[in-house]
Amino acid sequence: MAVMALAAPSSAHEGHDHGGPPPPTASAQAAPRAEAQSALFEFVAVARGNALEIHLDRFDTNEPVVGATIEIDTPAGPATAAADRDLYRLEADWVRQPGAHDLIATVTSGTDVDFLTTTLTIPEAPAPVAAAGGGWLVGSALATEVREALSVDLKERLSRNDPALLTVGAAGFALGILAMALFRRRVLLAAGTATALVLLFGGSLALAHEGHDHGTPPAAMPTAAGGATGARDLAQRLPDGAVFVPKPSQRILAIRTVKTVPADHRRSVEMPGRVIPDPNASGYVQASIAGRLMPPEGGFPRLGSKVEAGDILAYVASAIQTIDQSDLQQRLSELDQAISIAEQRVRRSETLVRSGAVAKTTLDETRIELQGLRDRRAAIDHVQVRPEPLVAPVSGVVAAANAVAGQMAESNAVVFHIVDPARLWVEALAYGSSGAFSAASATGAGTEGLSLRFEGAGFADRSQALPVHFSIERGAKGLRLGQMLTVLAETEETRTGVALPRTSVLRGSNGQDIVFLHTGAERFEPREVRVQPLDAERVLVAAGIEAGSRVVTEGAELLNQIR
Repeated sequence: MAVMALAAPSSAHEGHDHGGPPPPTASAQAAPRAEAQSALFEFVAVARGNALEIHLDRFDTNEPVVGATIEIDTPAGPATAAADRDLYRLEADWVRQPGAHDLIATVTSGTDVDFLTTTLTIPEAPAPVAAAGGGWLVGSALATEVREALSVDLKERLSRNDPALLTVGAAGFALGILAMALFRRRVLLAAGTATALVLLFGGSLALAHEGHDHGTPPAAMPTAAGGATGARDLAQRLPDGAVFVPKPSQRILAIRTVKTVPADHRRSVEMPGRVIPDPNASGYVQASIAGRLMPPEGGFPRLGSKVEAGDILAYVASAIQTIDQSDLQQRLSELDQAISIAEQRVRRSETLVRSGAVAKTTLDETRIELQGLRDRRAAIDHVQVRPEPLVAPVSGVVAAANAVAGQMAESNAVVFHIVDPARLWVEALAYGSSGAFSAASATGAGTEGLSLRFEGAGFADRSQALPVHFSIERGAKGLRLGQMLTVLAETEETRTGVALPRTSVLRGSNGQDIVFLHTGAERFEPREVRVQPLDAERVLVAAGIEAGSRVVTEGAELLNQIR
């Protein structure tokens, strides 16, 4: 109580002036402005010094209008604004005059002509505010801190070692020493303590007598009256939750809007999916026999390398077991013996044919038998030495390779997987759906909206879901086999609502979906909505906004970060 009494300014008796309260903290204020709207344009005029800065946008999209002609009827007469890209400027000395000024603007942009009316109000300039006389050491600023220290949560201020609260404690300790000294009649100690307190808080007790001057008051605070050049337009969140964003800031953030129009849209079903190869543009390279893998000329193809249909990718040398080798040797010996006997019979028959003892048909039959024995012998040699070539069944790229020189491959083992990356499909699982879809799209990590074409649905369920196949019409670049996607497919059922881009919908602090409505030229209000998936790029707003509202479609995330 004593500290507060010392820190507070004393009341002035008759004929004396003790000064006013401390000056309030100056804050940035928006310059005087006026706005007007029509079905085509949105018009904002800002008083800036001795001129008007004019911003002109399209009403539906909030897109700046460049190259328009703006003629304005002002209190000083008609004038035409000078265009500087997306900013228009009009010299106007009358903006320094306080009061309401009516403006009539004629806007011409191409074939669009519109008239807009508005009123620009210039407030009166406030009187300069002088500060009270300051103390020698601390003054009224310390008094304010002391009063604040005693008016807030002490526990919270103690936790952060607030200097004002420490000052209050020190003053209380000094007052305690003073009281004890007076009680015990220790005059010197009491006088020293009182002198310290007077020096510390004496600035608050200074008296301004009539005809005396206790300091020069500071200059008046800057205000936005009369379009002062010191006024700043700052984007900020208002107490009601709306966001004030000046037009220059909207240009920087690239804010764009769309006017909502309810319509009938087909209901979409969201399904999990994964990328699979087109069965007509992919194939496996398998070994038909067990054997040892051997590289072709140039080596095995690498992962991702392009191959053409018919290219030899590897060889498989058949591995012959010991028992098979003995059988082959026995058969070769028998064939060699039979071939020798057949050759002798051919030579003997040729001699007898010349003498006429044997008919020529007998010679021909012997020659045919000899040729058959030789072919059988060559076939056995071919099995022993010639490997099986593994050929690419389709053109594409190598998606999987399991070939190593010298590796033993089992029969039917997959050595290569060839896929055409330009022809990919998506397999989705439909839960509780008939499997008939008219159109579909898909999204995934690192991919934009993919356009899909329905190819067919399975007849048997797979894990209580119906497999559905879609082909990717375009935009398959960058996808990989097995990549997980979210598929949105349209059904025959229709729903009524407003379709918005997915970037328009944000997650509020309470977890509710919100959108920003453009309710004024420089005012945006968050609105809670209920949305349903529509396709890969849009959502359907079922409730929360009315027809004709302007919803932010670009820059909504940046608006939500303004504080």
